[in-house]
Amino acid sequence: MRIRTLTLAAASGAALLAAGVLPASASGSGSVGPASAQEGSVSAADLLAKVTSCSQISNGKYKTDDETSASIPVCGKNGAVFWKADMDIDCDGQRTSKCSEDTDPWYQDDTAFHQSNGKPLKADSLPYVVVPSSSSIWKFSSYGIKGGGVVAVIYDNKVEYAVVGDTGPTKIIGEASYATAKALGIDPDPENGGTDSGVTYILFKNSQVSPIESHSAAVTLGDKLAKQFLQNN
Repeated sequence: MRIRTLTLAAASGAALLAAGVLPASASGSGSVGPASAQEGSVSAADLLAKVTSCSQISNGKYKTDDETSASIPVCGKNGAVFWKADMDIDCDGQRTSKCSEDTDPWYQDDTAFHQSNGKPLKADSLPYVVVPSSSSIWKFSSYGIKGGGVVAVIYDNKVEYAVVGDTGPTKIIGEASYATAKALGIDPDPENGGTDSGVTYILFKNSQVSPIESHSAAVTLGDKLAKQFLQNN
């Protein structure tokens, strides 16, 4: 998890602009792109059509970053909860060439939930989502959300299935792993990447991928649960 500030991100962006350069992903290098245009058989449009209105279940709202106002509610649906937010990049877990102290100033070498062998998750290869730690605003475990639960992450008309893999600050929402961002075509750089808006997270209640590190298992279960979600809402 991380506590990210807009001040640092803005300063970094300003420095890049002042120097007349942009991150590689913004220069059209093609280094960032979705692993596939669509995972599973349920379209982004069909899922989004079911989450156009919010029945708020959180006791208050979340910020997307430290300096923003609290404007993001957690919403309830039959068989799921969802929110619409930004995406900050989580690079926590096992050290790799893409995720370490060298690449991420907020890096931590652990995740809230672990692989079947007990090791932390691997952010640069496993699509996972960060949920806010339990607080007076919302307690995720009280709504059937658990580590390894399936999440449909939707951005730019693409669906990526991920697992609940880490917990974050109690007042901030909107974060996912390096691998999640990359698959959706979002810049996965942990320091300057992510996107400010446009991401929908649908978390399916009482679901659990086993083993948590199997992305193919997440896609298979996610597709099944997405179809049920469409039928039940």
